[in-house]
Amino acid sequence: MSAERTYDRTWEEIEAMLGRAERKMTDWKELFEDCRQRGDRQGMKDAVRNYKALEGVIKTLKWTLGDVSIDTPLE
Repeated sequence: MSAERTYDRTWEEIEAMLGRAERKMTDWKELFEDCRQRGDRQGMKDAVRNYKALEGVIKTLKWTLGDVSIDTPLE
């Protein structure tokens, strides 16, 4: 089963998504620190999982935009 693709995203939409992802990653980092101070281990796990997922999203978006510092988003 192949995915249906439209290829109709603009560079501005991709850059806006990158900005949103970076802000959300910052929010998860702040939540992690808050949970750490409160000793909330489950909250810390959730925050770090989402933070790491967004790292991958950000790397992929930067790669898509042609960021020369990203050879491949898979490493």
